[in-house]
Amino acid sequence: MLQELLGAALAAGAAGLVYLGAAARVVKQYERGVVLRLGRLRGEARTPGFTLVVPAVDRMHKVNMQIVTMPVPAQEGITRDNVTVRVDAVVYFRVVDATAAVINVEDYRFAVSQMAQTSLRSIIGKSELDDLLSNREKLNEGLELMIDSPAVGWGVQIDRVEIKDVSLPESMKRSMARQAEADRERRARIINADAELQASKKLAEAAEQMSDQPAALQLRLLQTVVAVAAEKNSTLVLPFPVELLRFLEKAQQQTAVPAAPPVSPPAVGERPPAPPRTLPDGKPAPPAAQPHPPAPRHEPPAASTELDR
Repeated sequence: MLQELLGAALAAGAAGLVYLGAAARVVKQYERGVVLRLGRLRGEARTPGFTLVVPAVDRMHKVNMQIVTMPVPAQEGITRDNVTVRVDAVVYFRVVDATAAVINVEDYRFAVSQMAQTSLRSIIGKSELDDLLSNREKLNEGLELMIDSPAVGWGVQIDRVEIKDVSLPESMKRSMARQAEADRERRARIINADAELQASKKLAEAAEQMSDQPAALQLRLLQTVVAVAAEKNSTLVLPFPVELLRFLEKAQQQTAVPAAPPVSPPAVGERPPAPPRTLPDGKPAPPAAQPHPPAPRHEPPAASTELDR
C-alpha cells in the first residue's frame, strides 16, 4: 500500500513538473506578452518576468517594445518641377500598445513599411527638387505626420523619419554643376569689382594727400626702391615720377625753335626752288654762282627785196 501511494505521488509530481514546464513562460524586460485563450483575448498584456499559461489552451504572442530601425527602399518619382529622382529614407518607430499591435493589424512591421513607401512617393510628387536637396527637415516632418496618422490605430508610434539620399540623373548633375560654377564666377566678379572700387577710392585719397605735399611722392619713391632692392636682385627697377616727365615736356616746348613761315607753291610752269644745301659738317653751303646770260648776237639786216627797190 505504501509503495502504491509513493508511486502515485511520484507520478503526480512528475505530471506537475511536466505541466509546469509546459505552462511556464518568461517575458523579457523589453517585451510584452499578449495571451489568447481559445482565440479570445485574455486580459491585459503580460508584464516582464515569469508567468503561466494554460497549456494547449492559451497562446502567448510576445511583442518587442524596442525602437525599430526600418530602411525604406528607394522610391523613384517625378517632382513638381518635372525632375526624375530616386529617394530613400529610414523610419524609427516602436510599439506602444502591444495588444493593438497584435489584434488590430496582421503584421505591423510590413504595414509600417508599405505606409512609409507610399508616403515617400507622395512627398516626392508634392515637392520641388530644391526642397528635396536643401529643405529636408520640413519634408521629414511632413513624412512623419503622414506615416504616424494611420499607425496610431496599430499601437505603433513613429519617432523619427529621415530622408537619407536623393539620386539625380547624370544630366541634371552636370546642369547643376554648371549653374553652381556660373554663380560662383558671378560672385567672384562682383567681389573683384567691389575691391577695385574701394582701392580706387583709397588711391584717389592718397593722390590728393600727395598732391598737397610733393615730398610725400619722393618718400614713396624711396620706399619702393628699398622694397625692390631688398630682394637681392641684379637689376634695380627705378620708377620715374610722372611729374618729372611733365616738367621736362614743358621745358622742351618752351625752348623749341619757332617754325618757318609757310612757302607759297610755285606758279604753273615754274620750277620749285631747290632745297638748301648743307656741308658734311652740318653748316649751310654758300649760294652757288649764277651763270651769266649769253650776250645777244647782232645779225646783219636781211637783203631787201625787189619790191623795196
